[in-house]
Order: sequence, then C-alpha cells, then structure tokens
Amino acid sequence: MRKYQIAVIGYNKDRCTDHSRNIAFEVGKEIARSGSILICGGLGGVMEAACRGAKEYDGLTIGIIPQEEFSFANKFCDVVICTGIGFARDIIVATSADSIIAIGGGVGTMIELGVGYIKNKLMVVVAGSGGVSDRYGGKFLDERKIVPLMIAKDARSAVQMVLKHREENN
Repeated sequence: MRKYQIAVIGYNKDRCTDHSRNIAFEVGKEIARSGSILICGGLGGVMEAACRGAKEYDGLTIGIIPQEEFSFANKFCDVVICTGIGFARDIIVATSADSIIAIGGGVGTMIELGVGYIKNKLMVVVAGSGGVSDRYGGKFLDERKIVPLMIAKDARSAVQMVLKHREENN
C-alpha cells in the first residue's frame, strides 16, 4: 500500500520567522509519527524545519528543488529531486502530495495552494503562522468554491485534520 504523502509549504529561509520554524518542525514530527511521507520544496525556512522535525522521528523526506544540483537541498532531505525548472517546481510539489499543510508563506506558497485548489486537494493552514496562510485560511481561493483552506490551531491538529480526511476518503 502506498504511503500517504503530505506537502509542507511556507516561508523560505529569507522570510521565515522563528515561530514559523517551530510550527514547521512540529508538523514534520507529526507527519513522521503518522508514518506518512513529507514532501516539500527542499530548500530552507519552513521546508528545512519540517524536514528536520521529520528526521528526528525517523520520517522519510522528499525535497523537490528548483535547481539542477543536489547541493542546494537542505541536509534533512532523504530524497532530492532536482527539477532544473526553477520555481515552476511548485507545481510538482503540490501535485505530488495527497494533502497540503501551509505555514505562513508568500507568492510561492500561493502558487502551491492554487495548484492544490485546482486539483481539489485538502489544504490546511496553521493559524497565526503569517503570510498567505493567515490571509486565506478559512476561505476559498475564488468564486468557484472548489475547496476551502481549512484552519488548524496548531501543528498537531493540522496533521490530524489531514489524516482524518485520508481515513474518510479511503
């Protein structure tokens, strides 16, 4: 049986706050504890913190990076997929996940959420994490009302929401 794949998206290293890093670490830890696979953009900030949390709990992490060289990935990625397509890789990150958890974030996170929205994926934002997560949490991204961005109060509840959705749809 294929393992469940959860994307963790959000602030890059330049915009990431300590608060967002802490949330991402806890999300990564909870993903690993659930036996799911963590997928991310493979770079710094939220991506690195989530991977670090997953690795501390023996989780499997996949980083899908925009560059052509493995060395750009954070050191907590078990599997690195070098796309060489720049930030168009955001489409691959979102498409490769069964569900998406957002922590803060800017335009790159918005692209990933947009892809998840079009693909009708469950998307959960962590309340109080900033950026597009706080701006769009609890809302639909457009008038089609395809899927709302669910709001979780913390890292643990974000992962629990994703896992509950999995159980209900299997």
